[in-house]
Amino acid sequence: MSIIIYVPRSLYEKAREKGIDVQDLVISILREKLGLDPRDVAEAHVELAERYLEEAKQYLEKGDPVQASEKLYKVVEECIKALAESLDVPEAGKAREFGRWFAWLLDKAARRISKILNEEKIFATWTRAYDLHVWGFHEAKLDIEDVRLDLPYVEWLLEYTRKIIRNYCENV
Repeated sequence: MSIIIYVPRSLYEKAREKGIDVQDLVISILREKLGLDPRDVAEAHVELAERYLEEAKQYLEKGDPVQASEKLYKVVEECIKALAESLDVPEAGKAREFGRWFAWLLDKAARRISKILNEEKIFATWTRAYDLHVWGFHEAKLDIEDVRLDLPYVEWLLEYTRKIIRNYCENV
């Protein structure tokens, strides 16, 4: 379950101009101020991924490939962040240092996580999601059927991420 926090538009826009993801900023600040452990942060990213998946499905139903593409990309982005936090990969530390995740950091994290977990489908799903982000969202070149083809991969990654985090929680 999530709650809505209202941020003045002027502040939100200033953050976006600087490339700051406000949700990531809130998670980062809460992590620091509350002393959250990686499991709490990973679970927050999974919760966001679940919300984005529901939104993506709604856009698929409406026949909106541009928004569906971006929401599916966001699901995968949040899963990579969750896995990075759970496994404490160096890229998660870099994101904390920088105060944000960059696409190149997500790419490196996806590669490393795939290797650590011996699951190449993680990186393959990341690359599909990045294609959705570029060709489906920014370039608007994919149609609804193109986007729909990637849904099973995204759903798989979300389920896999939940499983890894559950196992992580049991072993900590």
